[in-house]
Amino acid sequence: MQKTLTLLSFFLCVGLSGQTSSAKQSQALTESIPESQGMCQERLTKIDAMLQQTILANELPGAVALIARNGKIIFHKAYGMADGKSKKAMRKDAIFRIASQTKAITSTAVLMLWEEGKFKLDDPISKYIPEFGEAQLLDIFNETDSTYTTKPAKNQITIRDLITHTSGIGYGVIDGDARFKKMYAKAGITDLFTTNQITIGASVKKLAKLPLHHEPGENFTYSEGLDVLAYFVEVISGMPFDNFLKMHIFEPLGMEDTWFYLPKEKHDRLVPVQTKEGNKWVKYPITFYDTDYPIKGAKTFFSGGAGLSSTAKDYATFLQLYLNHGELNGVRLLSRTTIRSIMSNQIGAIWDGDKHYGLAFGLINEKGAAMGGLGSEGTFDWGGYFNTQYFADPSENIIGILMKQTQGPVNDETGWKFRQMVFAAVDD
Repeated sequence: MQKTLTLLSFFLCVGLSGQTSSAKQSQALTESIPESQGMCQERLTKIDAMLQQTILANELPGAVALIARNGKIIFHKAYGMADGKSKKAMRKDAIFRIASQTKAITSTAVLMLWEEGKFKLDDPISKYIPEFGEAQLLDIFNETDSTYTTKPAKNQITIRDLITHTSGIGYGVIDGDARFKKMYAKAGITDLFTTNQITIGASVKKLAKLPLHHEPGENFTYSEGLDVLAYFVEVISGMPFDNFLKMHIFEPLGMEDTWFYLPKEKHDRLVPVQTKEGNKWVKYPITFYDTDYPIKGAKTFFSGGAGLSSTAKDYATFLQLYLNHGELNGVRLLSRTTIRSIMSNQIGAIWDGDKHYGLAFGLINEKGAAMGGLGSEGTFDWGGYFNTQYFADPSENIIGILMKQTQGPVNDETGWKFRQMVFAAVDD
């Protein structure tokens, strides 16, 4: 009997594993000489000088920068202090709260399950999370007590809408519409991060009862849609979201430093979130969240939109998976045909600028590529709430990651400078 149960557990796990062995055998990221990968050492030195000057000018307390090309790390350096108060030096393996960089990882989990035929992207989310019921739009809002009336939406929220921020769901405390801030607060929605005792499922079920900004699929509103999808992954897989990511993405890729809540032995590598007071960098105070959430509190809220912490190298590993069309080190997480869909414009003409939006990332379009400094058409990118940025260019096979950890006003221009200078260092 025990043997039967063991075999059953094995086959259930395999059935939901997502990752498989691959005929391709791309190597894990290793270090290499810039010139061997068509990058100019002299020009990389200018990037180094720019970042050093930014720290010397006290415009940032510290940073970690990483550049990879052709699956090889050709630049990986730490700058300044991880902690201005203790004067602790920044390390290359420092751990940062990556906030919205979590979203692409959550999207990857969703699409791994989609590849197994568990659902269609245009299925209504209410099919799997019935609390969403029939979608409702905000009609009349009462400023005095935050009560409201609703009217039925014509469309229902789909899984695709949630991935692409076109569902009409808002983002609570950081929402651009004050009415939704008040409604989300009154309903007790947990936004972004928390040390409180709540689960992603409990928060999403509260969220499901609230009205939408607009008709699903008709506009882009940055939202908690990826939090909804974190709970959706739990429903579909039957596993806690953190366990799913660890078992099916982080362990297969060797991402040992990417966690919602860090093991005790990694606590000292977590960089404090800092803000500038006068000329000093100090720890960011507790506001609607405690910045120490990765190492203290209840540790039960697995935010698919903002909850992970990671290192520059771990996140570069995740991006390299996409540059390799879904495979890394002989492990395939996604088919190259799925990657093609992920890297396609999913929101039509809703954005009329230098970017489209796909199924995991912002995507540089023809107009953006022509502007210069952003990468080739198809370059994918995003950033995080605590001043982290990344981009990856499939045409040039380049990854750029810049990790910082600040909140509040900063005179920081490293994001655009770093990106522009990385592409200027191509020499082949």
